[in-house]
Amino acid sequence: MSQKVLITGANGQLGKELVELFSEKDFDVYGFGRDKMDITNQEQVQEIMSTINPDIVIHSAAHTKVDLAESEPEQAFLINGYGTRNVAVAAERIGAKLVYVSTDYVFDGTGNTPYNEFAPTSPLGVYGKSKLAGEQFVRDLHSKFFVVRTSWVYGKHGANFVKTMLKLGKERKELSVVSDQIGCPTYTLDLANSILEIVASEKYGIYHVSNSGSCSWYEFAKAIFEETGIDIQVNPCTTEEFPRPAARPAYSVFKHMSLQLNGFQQPRTWRDGLSHFLSEQTQNIK
Repeated sequence: MSQKVLITGANGQLGKELVELFSEKDFDVYGFGRDKMDITNQEQVQEIMSTINPDIVIHSAAHTKVDLAESEPEQAFLINGYGTRNVAVAAERIGAKLVYVSTDYVFDGTGNTPYNEFAPTSPLGVYGKSKLAGEQFVRDLHSKFFVVRTSWVYGKHGANFVKTMLKLGKERKELSVVSDQIGCPTYTLDLANSILEIVASEKYGIYHVSNSGSCSWYEFAKAIFEETGIDIQVNPCTTEEFPRPAARPAYSVFKHMSLQLNGFQQPRTWRDGLSHFLSEQTQNIK
């Protein structure tokens, strides 16, 4: 009999990828966007979960607007903190495994060596603090959890940096991109495949999942244009030159220690992931 998987945030760029992948792998998939399940409504979450009784819950719904979170912290904590609590409590009650998708923003980015899963967290802004609150609720309230931290996510669904660069590459001859923030681009297909592999196990805990290697946003942009043959002048600039409401971690490179120690596959390099995405999707980006 097929395992049942319930996915929150099913209309998001990762959520849609998860729905597609788990459906292809013959899971019985129940995808919920905000319109069908409001994670801040505890009674509704409990009712839906107990009715479906999934074997696995993948919680990818979140308040992800990093700059907006600074001006509406209550909303960010309501969704990312208490919304996650509601999902964790309901999943625990029915004995489902729980995957919580978290972020590199739980780190302050003041380091200069890759962060492993046991590195101390110290988020800079409201978004990171609210996602860390969600992690804490999961750890306190659920017994079979996987916290999957990821970073710089892009894919065929939704808006993301790669699509923005492709659009600007058609419109402009020159572009400035921040060169003093270093991180790990993550292709949603590779992230979804890692989640699929991890959740089949009972190797619970915290995982860092991104494509391997690291780059700056500037290097990422240059790679996008190189891969697609777009002729555009890309200039490096500093974070100070492009001030934003929310502080970003300057260095949020992941070490994939938990994947390695638990015998899971290491994700391919970010450049290989990007190349695959662009070759597969440029013709039919939604």
